Amino acid sequence: MIIQTINLTKRYGKLVALSGLHLNIEQGECFGYIGPNGAGKTTTIRILATLLQPTWGEARVCGHTVGYESRMIRPLIGYVPDFFGAYEDMVVQEYLEFFAAAYNINGDQRKRVVGDVLELTDLSYKRDALVDSLSRGMKQRLSVARVLLHDPRVLFLDEPASGLDPRARIEMRELLKELRRMGKTIIISSHILHELAELCTTVGIIERGELLFHGPIEEIVRRTRTGTRVEVIVPSGQSQAEAVLGRLDHVQQVESDNGRLLVSLKGEMHDFSFIARALLEAKIPIREIREEQVNLETAFMRFTKGIVQ
Repeated sequence: MIIQTINLTKRYGKLVALSGLHLNIEQGECFGYIGPNGAGKTTTIRILATLLQPTWGEARVCGHTVGYESRMIRPLIGYVPDFFGAYEDMVVQEYLEFFAAAYNINGDQRKRVVGDVLELTDLSYKRDALVDSLSRGMKQRLSVARVLLHDPRVLFLDEPASGLDPRARIEMRELLKELRRMGKTIIISSHILHELAELCTTVGIIERGELLFHGPIEEIVRRTRTGTRVEVIVPSGQSQAEAVLGRLDHVQQVESDNGRLLVSLKGEMHDFSFIARALLEAKIPIREIREEQVNLETAFMRFTKGIVQ
């Protein structure tokens, strides 16, 4: 087990930021950590990155205990926070060489390592650019390049796609996929759930400091699927369609949602042709009928209540 927490708790006075957190993350996993603002994601990551001490409980990284063996943990991890520090007077290569020196990477090895991470993060053409002149997306990639200098086993990324434009988000996602292929263990917090679904092998949902779910994405989707729901879109006569569908034997409930009708069926059903027949008999035009797709966003909404501390 490369990451393990046992009853991990963090309090700030009366505020409980984390409450009895139990996490187990295997080598090579890409773990997506999701929850509302203030749920405890950043607190968890900072404890695992040895930047915070827990109030009680235990956190272990690569077999070492946070607090007692933090000096042994730090060479094994890389932490990318959700903000970039100010280095106005440095160019990109100087910035990376500065941190390489901090990791005791010297001489020809330093030049080789800096060149390798610049190439991996697609920043080679920016090696002589001032750090402060970079776009936010490039600064985020430079942050990842910085934490890769010492070839860590575990990467902690706190909202790495926050504030990025669509192209920069795609580039960041592809970079993280490459790091996953290299065997890195990645713990990433993000609000962009569809991208986490593409990237991560497992997820954890946290709210008000309590872990609500931890496991594979397929499992959370399975657990949140309750019966069959069908999306029905009609170009006109929505109220009439709602009344017609509500009277059908196999229909449990009909809800109106942003111009569409969500039809909950009794039990698991895969033949929805009776819905089309009922609407056509009532002379109601149909634009679309399809089974509702349960994804990570749907699961997140059903697990959480939107409560923040």
